[in-house]
Amino acid sequence: MKKWLLSAMVVSIVMLLSGCLYPQERLVQNQIPYKEQVERVQQAVNEYRQATGGLLPIRTRDMSTPIYQKYPIDFNMLVPRYMAEPPGNAFESGGVYQYVLVDVETNPTVKLLDLRLAEAVRDLKLRIRMYQDAHGYPPFKDMVAKGVFTLDYKKLRLDAPPHVVSPFSGKNLPLIIDGKGEIYIDYRIDLYEKLQTETHNYRYGDDIRDLLVKHSLFVPAYSLPYTIDEKKKEPIFLLK
Repeated sequence: MKKWLLSAMVVSIVMLLSGCLYPQERLVQNQIPYKEQVERVQQAVNEYRQATGGLLPIRTRDMSTPIYQKYPIDFNMLVPRYMAEPPGNAFESGGVYQYVLVDVETNPTVKLLDLRLAEAVRDLKLRIRMYQDAHGYPPFKDMVAKGVFTLDYKKLRLDAPPHVVSPFSGKNLPLIIDGKGEIYIDYRIDLYEKLQTETHNYRYGDDIRDLLVKHSLFVPAYSLPYTIDEKKKEPIFLLK
């Protein structure tokens, strides 16, 4: 009982802190992924690279950091020389997006990571930690791929299966868990739609997440790798 009470207090504190971290997130202008803002940051990044001999204005991350969270832009390196201030929708300005770089080796490109996804993943991790403290293991339910499971949401005291709103399609995407207890967002709905509507030449074994990146302003944060089932023409998990 004491463990449960302590964990509940931790969740409440984190929720309060999250509110403090995003004091302006209800402002509409801080929630809209304006293409013009992304283009302005891209121009600033390009100018910075040219002036520094190819260096990137990014914060250092551990090499094990997932690829789409690995290269966050450091606006301290861009402001005020290359741009007046961070965009209004950037986290640094009270917005809900983190500006990141992809394809850093050949064509560094600015994209957006929706921080509301990070909050949802963090909240679910806390709930799972509370459950695991009490029972010794996560509330696994159905296996969706080798080592990947859905969650028994009722055991987590949720009213419905956990999900996030996709930045790509606006649809609800499930949250899933692997055998190590890591939480991921399942992007198969979005990937299936892109496989049907966009021209591509992916083969089995290719990581097809880049299909989402190429055709939007966003990155598929907190995702496992996916490949294509060439017979069914649908996305499947790319697991070792």
